Amino acid sequence: MARPNPEEPTLVELAIEEAKAMGKQGMDHPSTRPVLTGGVVGAIAGAVLPVVSWPVGLFAGAAIALYSRVKR
Repeated sequence: MARPNPEEPTLVELAIEEAKAMGKQGMDHPSTRPVLTGGVVGAIAGAVLPVVSWPVGLFAGAAIALYSRVKR
């Protein structure tokens, strides 16, 4: 099994850097709108589903959108 390159940033490190850049650049950052959209979709899904509350849905939707942006 191949070992990951220790010089390459991990997915968590990439996500943190992306979130920091989004915080600094605001709506001008290319990831801001997709992550906000994912949060809104997640919040709506959380409000509709009886098991999940809207804050959990909001967080999950935003996290999934951020993950998909960073993974590219």
